[in-house]
Amino acid sequence: MVSVGTIVFLAQELMFFAGLFAMYFTSRANGMKTGDWAVQTDHLNVLFGTIITIVLVTSSVTSQLGVFAAEKGDVFGLRKWFTVTIALGVIFLGLVAYEWAEMVMHGVTPQSSVYGSVFYIITGFHMAHVTAGIIAFCIVMARVAKSKFTPAQATAAMVTSYYWHFVDVIWIGVFVTLYLVQ
Repeated sequence: MVSVGTIVFLAQELMFFAGLFAMYFTSRANGMKTGDWAVQTDHLNVLFGTIITIVLVTSSVTSQLGVFAAEKGDVFGLRKWFTVTIALGVIFLGLVAYEWAEMVMHGVTPQSSVYGSVFYIITGFHMAHVTAGIIAFCIVMARVAKSKFTPAQATAAMVTSYYWHFVDVIWIGVFVTLYLVQ
């Protein structure tokens, strides 16, 4: 059973990202008037962004498989799927960091333009949330390793997975906004 606290936490996270999206669209509207927005977005690699998205969405599937294992009391399955989820999360972070390096090489930096600032703020905050999710998965794994598996640990696995799904859905919004809408 998911607690009210989890729902409230995810709701405030949703409002946080809604503010970031509002910042993006407001900045985009102003940047389109000056014409430099389109020049900056030309450096985005949509195919690479699609690959990044596939990695993160796949991690959502593996996270849910871990929850299904936890609900059955399958500790091995929980560990296996959460380990894969953690690995995919780390790969995601590496791919986004590579994307950042590519953007910097093309002169898109937080200091170069409003677009650069908005791009790095949105993706940076998302990366921070992915990092928090990876840490949460590691905590669940440590708890499972330290004691006998209990229903409380299955609940912790479920809540962590809910957070991860939320972060994944936010990334889909980020991907559509940054890479497709531009």
